[in-house]
Amino acid sequence: MIRGHKVMLSPDLAELYGVETKVLVQAVKRHLNRFPDDFMFQLTYQEFSNLKSQIVTSSWGGIRRALPYAFTEQGVAMLSGILNSPRAIQVNIEIMRAFVRLRQMLATNRDLARKLAELEKKYDSQFKIVFDALRELMKPPLKPRRKIGFEVKKP
Repeated sequence: MIRGHKVMLSPDLAELYGVETKVLVQAVKRHLNRFPDDFMFQLTYQEFSNLKSQIVTSSWGGIRRALPYAFTEQGVAMLSGILNSPRAIQVNIEIMRAFVRLRQMLATNRDLARKLAELEKKYDSQFKIVFDALRELMKPPLKPRRKIGFEVKKP
């Protein structure tokens, strides 16, 4: 977490995408208009120092010429579209497939809700309970709330 965002740093992303860090940074600089501040930002010296002090065994080693870039989730997705490594291309393809699946799921749920409304109009109030129950089943599950206090166990 940096500046309130969950991020991945340029050296780690370069390794994941199978390119050198300088290649990744160079690609980003060529396409800066694709990376607004909520997609990517460069760490300040203070942020980088704090980060290094939190990591006991630094894999970055040595003196760095430039401060690393931090990429949010959207920045990581955009990055996969501008890099040309085989791995980056595969990641980009999987991101596109995930968006298509998500869109299909949303459309299916929307169609189901529309059909349910049509059926409800056709039938009288005797089926209202059934339709209400179906709507409840279509809602996403609520996260269970944590209990507050102590549990008393009976001897």
